[in-house]
Amino acid sequence: MSHASRYVVTLGCPDRTGIVARIATFLADLGGSIVEAAYHADADSGWFFTRQAVDAASIDIGVDELRERFATVAAEIGPDTEWAVHDSSIRKRVVLLVSKEGHCLHDLLGRAAGGELPATIDAVIGNHPDLEAVTRAHGTPFHHVPFPSDPAERGPSFAQLRELVDSYDPDAVVLARFMQVLPEDLCDHWAGRALNIHHSFLPSFVGARPYHQAFARGVKLIGATCHYVTAELDAGPIVEQDVIRVDHADAVSDMVRQGRDIEKLVLARGLRWHLEDRVLVHGRKTVVFS
Repeated sequence: MSHASRYVVTLGCPDRTGIVARIATFLADLGGSIVEAAYHADADSGWFFTRQAVDAASIDIGVDELRERFATVAAEIGPDTEWAVHDSSIRKRVVLLVSKEGHCLHDLLGRAAGGELPATIDAVIGNHPDLEAVTRAHGTPFHHVPFPSDPAERGPSFAQLRELVDSYDPDAVVLARFMQVLPEDLCDHWAGRALNIHHSFLPSFVGARPYHQAFARGVKLIGATCHYVTAELDAGPIVEQDVIRVDHADAVSDMVRQGRDIEKLVLARGLRWHLEDRVLVHGRKTVVFS
């Protein structure tokens, strides 16, 4: 992907004739050079989706004025139109939530340090202190928020977690093997921003110990799923998935080891696409312009 600054326009609305022409005319009238464009019309829902990236240098106005002008276009397209305009030069912020397993944390910190993510990882918050040293070795702040063993007593911990995360005003809250189920109010508060990596190919093997469930079922493929967090456990809109083949000779420990590689890749892809505004959510499904 080019590092030149882009204005990214995303839009979803009931499908009808003329949407593409209206958006293209609007951008052309501003002198905008479209460097990337993608479209999808979903026949089942009757919904249209598009993502368009424009060379920011080709337009003489800033992103705030562009949003103001595009609001008129969106209103013309229809009252149910969902849209956004982003400036790729504005670096996005990420907060990671972790427990004890560090493979996803190591991977994302490394990718961020190598410039592979279009964002900064501003903080890591753990309900255990185990991953503090590696986090601080990357120069990233670490916060420990202990959670009591009794689920009925975790309210104050979730309140502290919410306050800490919100203090960074992140564009993405990533549950990087954070082994706590977010309460409904937090799911709603971070809706569209909270991403989880689940270590199975959803909707199979929801909940805890999915590798053990897969082993007991004798599956030949195991996978991982990156999805948005909702109040329904492991049922949020899916952003990315992948699988790896296993066989009868693999123990649960083998599945866990192999699965970690898939988890890292799937989470990194899903997070990157979210940060690049490539994911459009409609109901329980997503359109991903990867």
